[in-house]
Amino acid sequence: MNGSAVSTVTVKVGRIYDQATDQDGNRVLVDRLWPRGMSKSRADIGEWCKQVAPSTELRKWYSHDPQRFAEFRRRYRAELASGEQAMALAHLRELATGAALTLLTASRDPLISEAAVLAELLQDG
Repeated sequence: MNGSAVSTVTVKVGRIYDQATDQDGNRVLVDRLWPRGMSKSRADIGEWCKQVAPSTELRKWYSHDPQRFAEFRRRYRAELASGEQAMALAHLRELATGAALTLLTASRDPLISEAAVLAELLQDG
């Protein structure tokens, strides 16, 4: 180590259905709804932070349509700027400080999910 004071934030995105690994660190589910077919014991998560999830209206509008991801990202970031979602995002920032964090979603493609937007925000600081 070079002794620098800069701490890097390691935030990964994954599916709740994926097997946990040693590199995952704290595993946090960020979906508002509990994933179908997943028992709480099998989920292997540190916590469920459903307060950070997109509003029901935004989630239904987006419907994980890749064509809508850019607009979803813009609208979701706006939602995260205030209220319960902003407090939940601040909590995730604390969890990511100095420790690996894996944000989990049931989405088929986590790279176009709220987890990806959150990871980007957390890594940007």
